[in-house]
Order: sequence, then C-alpha cells, then structure tokens
Amino acid sequence: MDVDTRSLRYFVELAEQLNFTRAAERLYVSQPALSRAIKRLEDDLRTPLFERLGREVRLTAAGEALLPDARALLDGWLSAQRNARAVAAARSRVLRVGFTASGAGTLATRAYTEFMRRHPDASIEPKRFEWGGEVAALREGLVDVAFVWLPADTAGLRTEIVATERRMAGLAAGHPLADRTELSIMDLAKEPLVWTRRAPREWVDWWAVNPRPDGSEPVWGPENDNVEEMLEHVASGLAVCLSPESMTLHYGRPDLAWIPVTDIPPLRIALCGPIGEANRAAGGFAAVVREMARTGDGGVTGGSPPGR
Repeated sequence: MDVDTRSLRYFVELAEQLNFTRAAERLYVSQPALSRAIKRLEDDLRTPLFERLGREVRLTAAGEALLPDARALLDGWLSAQRNARAVAAARSRVLRVGFTASGAGTLATRAYTEFMRRHPDASIEPKRFEWGGEVAALREGLVDVAFVWLPADTAGLRTEIVATERRMAGLAAGHPLADRTELSIMDLAKEPLVWTRRAPREWVDWWAVNPRPDGSEPVWGPENDNVEEMLEHVASGLAVCLSPESMTLHYGRPDLAWIPVTDIPPLRIALCGPIGEANRAAGGFAAVVREMARTGDGGVTGGSPPGR
C-alpha cells in the first residue's frame, strides 16, 4: 500500500492531541476532513488505530505500535526535502532568508546589502512567511537562515539573538488613546485584540501578554491570517494589535497610530539556521548580521542590547 505523508501527519497529530477538534485546529483542516483521512488510513491498514469512546479518543495497540515509526518516517522525509532544497540553493549560489512581516527591520536590509558587497558572486532571496512560519520553513529546507521572532520552538536549530525591538500598540487613528505618547498594557485591558490561529498558542499568548499583570485574559478580537488582515481590522476600529517597532516603519499608514507599550518585555529577534547547514553562504551572512548587531550598525529599533 502507498500512504502519503499527509495521512501520517494527521495520524501523528491526532495521536498527540487525542482530540479531533484540537488536532484539526492545529492542522488547519476541518474536523470532518481529519476524520475521513484517519478512516482511510485505518481502512488501508485494515486495522483501527483509535478507539472512540464518546468524546474520548485513545490509541489502540496498533496505533501505539505505528506512532514511533510514523514519526520516524515523517522526520526522514522532512530531512530528505531539507537536504535536497539546501543543496540545490547552494549550487545556484543563492541564500534564502526567511522572515515574518517586518522581520529584523533595517538590520536585515542593511545586512543583505553588505553581504552582497562582500560576496558579489552570490545572491539573496528574502522569503516572507506568515505568523511564526519561518521556523517551519527552516525545518522543511525552504530557507537557509531566518530571522525568527521569539518565543519560538528553535530546538535543533542554531540560534543567536541579534536584535531587540520595543513592542507597540497599533490603534485606529481616531481611537481615544491614539494621542498618548506611551501606554501601559493595562490601558488596553478592555480593548479587543487581533490574534491568529496560524501561530503556536505560546507565540500568540506572548504577543497578547496573556495573562495580563492582574491575571486577567485579553479580550480576544477578530482573527487574522497575515499582517495585512491584522492592520485592516485595526484601521477599521474593530480591534487593536501589539507589534514590533519595525512594523511601524514597514507598514506606516495615515489611518493607524503606533504607541509604545512601556511595561512589557521587548521582542527578541534571533538569526536561526540548521546545525551543519549545506549552504556555506549562510555562515557568511551570519557573520555580517553578527557584526552589525554588535556595532549597532543594523538599526536596532529599541529594547535591551542583543545577546545570546
């Protein structure tokens, strides 16, 4: 029998969550689609993998036996994709750099320019991903290095913090707080906050400052899939957002006001890459970024000094 990796991925996620609703949310599929995929896999294997007892889901003995092998197969396929893509990029003398939204601000832009000056025979391809997607892109070999917004699951990756940025509240220009010079996070306690299901929950909670200093939960506003949707919600007055300071430069709009939030930790930005990367240009790029971060030549926009 032939089984695609999607079926195995669905199986592993459900085996880890033991809940169809949570697994479907994490996979960004509908619950019926997940159920059908699991049923097809069970039919192909001619054995049940899960016991369904009302709302409770348990692995059968066959499911428990399959789980470690399914994980190993997925890891092996991921490694094969990553190696093939990295070697192809290296042969083409292309360095693929991942980022989310405004990435590392002016540090990234200046690093691109300096790297090309030092390595005129190479080229850089900046690749943007949606919320938190740059880490998955690294693991899948879609990029050679990435500017990663922490917190993130960087296990197994080479990680170095290269910049920090203040976090800003984004408000509609006509919002009652829009004329303030600074804000406390509790000034936003009753404001609906834009959020996303596309990023890990830990990432969402950190950006939302959940829980707030008094133990309360934010007021969750409309969802979004990308930065453009987020800013449309904010500009229309439906919600507020919390964003890095570089976003105020990359996404400046007359219908938005950006106010620093002074009592929450800054964003830490890390340059991440696989250990033992196949693309040697990644090391040269990391050296440029490290040098600029150390000398302050990259335009770090705020917060405490970079560190490890």
